Amino acid sequence: MGTIERQQTNHRMSKIVVHNETVYLCGQVGVAGTSVAEQTAEALRRVETLLLEAGSDKQHVLQTIVWLADMADFQEMNAVWDQFFDEGFAPARACGEAKLARPELKVELIVTAALKKD
Repeated sequence: MGTIERQQTNHRMSKIVVHNETVYLCGQVGVAGTSVAEQTAEALRRVETLLLEAGSDKQHVLQTIVWLADMADFQEMNAVWDQFFDEGFAPARACGEAKLARPELKVELIVTAALKKD
């Protein structure tokens, strides 16, 4: 079964869970009330920070689920997304529309990654 390591844990959730050399991140959002581009960029920065803390990086992202509050924002989100991942390192991805936790939030990212091997 392997060990399960939880980081930045509180009574509701863990920001990072590592199991069998796989990193699972809780949903990441940007600053509420800013543009879709700004929220996407901030969420990706937060993802990168958590991945580094967990022992991974953006080149090891396996899958990302993108939730948009409005699919009309798909192109604006993609303009930022396309700048984040280096050529050849794009993860498997799904994108859908969902009502997010607060109305000011426009994008949420759910990320699964592999640990880096030393």
